Amino acid sequence: MKAPLFYSKILLFGEYGIIKNSKGLSIPYNFFKGGLKTGSLNDKNQIQSNHNLLKFRDYLLNIDHKIVTFDFDKLDSDLRNGMYFDSSIPQGYGVGSSGALVAAFYDRYAFNKITVLENLTKPKILILKKIFSLMESFFHGKSSGLDPLNSYLSLPILIHSKTDIETTGIPAQTTKGKGAVFLIDSGESSQTAPMVDLFFKSMKNKDYNNMIKNEFIKTSDHCVDDFLKGNFNSLFANIKSLSKIVLKNFKPMIPDNFKELWKKGIESEDYFLKLCGSGGGGYILGFAKDFDKAKKSLSGYNLEVVYNF
Repeated sequence: MKAPLFYSKILLFGEYGIIKNSKGLSIPYNFFKGGLKTGSLNDKNQIQSNHNLLKFRDYLLNIDHKIVTFDFDKLDSDLRNGMYFDSSIPQGYGVGSSGALVAAFYDRYAFNKITVLENLTKPKILILKKIFSLMESFFHGKSSGLDPLNSYLSLPILIHSKTDIETTGIPAQTTKGKGAVFLIDSGESSQTAPMVDLFFKSMKNKDYNNMIKNEFIKTSDHCVDDFLKGNFNSLFANIKSLSKIVLKNFKPMIPDNFKELWKKGIESEDYFLKLCGSGGGGYILGFAKDFDKAKKSLSGYNLEVVYNF
C-alpha cells in the first residue's frame, strides 16, 4: 500500500487561547512526517501501532454517521494485512503526531471527503475541523481538530475564532536575515490531556480567567497580527510580553529545567521562549532577532530552525 505522507505542524500562536476563542496561527512543519503502511509487522512498534489502529477503528464506528462515514471494509482488510502508521513525528512533543494520523485516516477511508484540490471555502474548512475534532478526540479526550486540519491541508491556517478559520499566506522566509523561529528539545515528552485539564481547572479562578482574557489573549493576538504583516520589531516587543505572561501564569506547563532559561531569555533579550502546544515537555518554541546570538546563549541545547526572517 503506497499512501501519501502527512506532515507535523507547529502552532506558532494560540496555544490555550484558541480554547477561549482567541486568534491562532498554525503552520505545517515538513521536517517530520507520517503515513499509513502495510507489512509483516516485524517489530514491536509496528505491532503496537497496528493494535492502536484497531482501537481507533472501533472508536470511529461510533462517530455520528451524519457527519462522516468511513469505508470499514477497506479499513478492516488493511488492518488484517498488517497496517501501521509509520511516522517520524515524535509523540508528546506538541507537533501534531496524532493529527497526522487522523489526516491520513480521513484521506484514505472517509466517504465523500472534502479534498485539498477543491475550492476550500470557510464553511468547508469548518466541516473538516469538526470531523477532525471528533476523530482526534480519541487521542486527546477533547480536540480542537486544528492539528489534523493543518496536516491534511498542509497550508498555514489562521484562526480568527472558533467559527472563523481560513488558510493564509505568511511572509516569505529569507536566508539573508538574522532572525529565526526555532524549536528546543526539552528532552521529555508530555501528554496533552492532563495539561488541558489543569488549564480548565485554573480557569475556574476569576483572576486567572481575567488574566487570560485581558493579558494573555490580547498579547497573543497582537503577535499573530505582527507576524502576518511582517512587523518583526513590534512582534518582538509583544513576544517578550507573551513570554513574561507565560512564565508567570503557566508555570506547570514549563519543564522545571527550562524555567531559568526562560527567564534568562527575557532578561538578556537574546531569545524569547513560548509554549509549543500544551507544554509540560516536548518542544519549546523560541524566537530570536539574531539566531547566532541565541545559539551562543543556548549552547548545549538542540535547536531546530522552523522559519528564517
